[in-house]
Amino acid sequence: MDNIKSTINPMLTLKYMLEEEENKYFDRKSAQIKPSELAELISAFANAEGGTIVIGISDKKRILEGINKFGNVRINDFVAAPKNCCKPMPPYTEEFVDIVNAGGEQDRLLLLHIHAATDQIIRTNNDSTFLRIGDRTKEIKGDDLKNLEYSKATRHFEDELNFEADIEDLDEDLLRAYKRRLEAESIETKQVLKARGFIKKKDGQEYLTNAAVLLFAENIHQFYPNCRIRFIRYDGTAAQVGTSINIIKDVNIEYSLLKIIEKAREFISGQLREFTSLNLETGQFQNVPEYPEFAWLEGIVNAVTHREYGMTGSYVKVSMFDDRLEILSPGKLPSIVTVDNIRETRFSRNPRIARVLTEFGWVRELNEGVKRIYSDMEEFFLEEPLYSEPEQSVKLVLKNNIIMRKMRQSDRVVETIGTDMWLGLDDLEKTILAYMSGTKCITTNELAERTGKSKRTIGMRLNHLIDLNIIKRNGVKNDPNQTYEMI
Repeated sequence: MDNIKSTINPMLTLKYMLEEEENKYFDRKSAQIKPSELAELISAFANAEGGTIVIGISDKKRILEGINKFGNVRINDFVAAPKNCCKPMPPYTEEFVDIVNAGGEQDRLLLLHIHAATDQIIRTNNDSTFLRIGDRTKEIKGDDLKNLEYSKATRHFEDELNFEADIEDLDEDLLRAYKRRLEAESIETKQVLKARGFIKKKDGQEYLTNAAVLLFAENIHQFYPNCRIRFIRYDGTAAQVGTSINIIKDVNIEYSLLKIIEKAREFISGQLREFTSLNLETGQFQNVPEYPEFAWLEGIVNAVTHREYGMTGSYVKVSMFDDRLEILSPGKLPSIVTVDNIRETRFSRNPRIARVLTEFGWVRELNEGVKRIYSDMEEFFLEEPLYSEPEQSVKLVLKNNIIMRKMRQSDRVVETIGTDMWLGLDDLEKTILAYMSGTKCITTNELAERTGKSKRTIGMRLNHLIDLNIIKRNGVKNDPNQTYEMI
């Protein structure tokens, strides 16, 4: 079945069209429906990020019916449905795919590839407006409709032409990976980019779009210096300035969009801490990450995917404090999405970028991503994620319960060494012991990284704790791999 596929979107194999759950880019319909009944779905796809309607497969039982038995008049009416049932007519492409139907006869499927309408609202003939959200087609009214109209005006940036970049400026490895995802390895790269709307003509010349360069550029800084994630780690729970500045680490992560998320994951995961927690089912202590990985990574994915790239000088900012992680993305929430409905509602400011990131597995279908941020934080017994819109941006705050964890860790240390001994230690020694209570062994480098202090300072405190017979050294004194643990 994988040999039978769409030539416009090779990811749509016959197996996919039969077995995959319907999603924000794909829906199946039996040819028994009336062509006019496609109007709502066409409007929904065109107003969102585009999508494909496969006609000839029953949407409930998924039987491969085909379309031939319904005759040319009905088939032509299906092909003309975007023109006859919607206003204005959305951009679309029809495609026929040869199959053998459930009865063993040669037959066809009709694929209507509905493209995203960048700068206009697509309505049905009765003046209703729909939007595709996950696998649902939702009618948009009132303030939501006004917001949708406003958002259409901000969708231009990714489709605008970049007059400085050429195909030679794109990363060949990323382009090959993209063609593999599309199962279009035998097709010329330029043809693939044209088919996906990443190359457009102006005055007889062809140019890459902003989306193409943002996604695939080999040297992104050359074209978009604001395409970066800035990570700042603070010592404490608030940002200080001047002589009290408390920045421990300040790093810029600058890559094209198809690389920046993975690079951010690699770096930020190394900055997050682990704590020891009692597993009530096993009765054993286990290491628990400071935040569930899905939650903070999905926050970054959403920031990269849906930010306003036309805001020059702005960038995605990730701030790590002792008690929380903040992810700040340029641009307000798009269209009908609000801080109150963000769990259930989805709309992409950058549909072409979102489509490619979805095909690479970064952007989740059915709005699963935001829902799971909430559920994962709950499973970790952490507070709900907090979304807000300060100025012209979107902020996601993930709170840990580091204060309570430190209190519990400190309590365990006090029980072990006694109150008098504990009160005689300085703050850094107490912090070191709190960390050590949550792990079997730890190195000087790990303590320096977690506390933000120099290895020399850590070494002095460790020697003092050894002299007090609170901890012990494992290994030779000058061995760089030596570890320490509480006695």
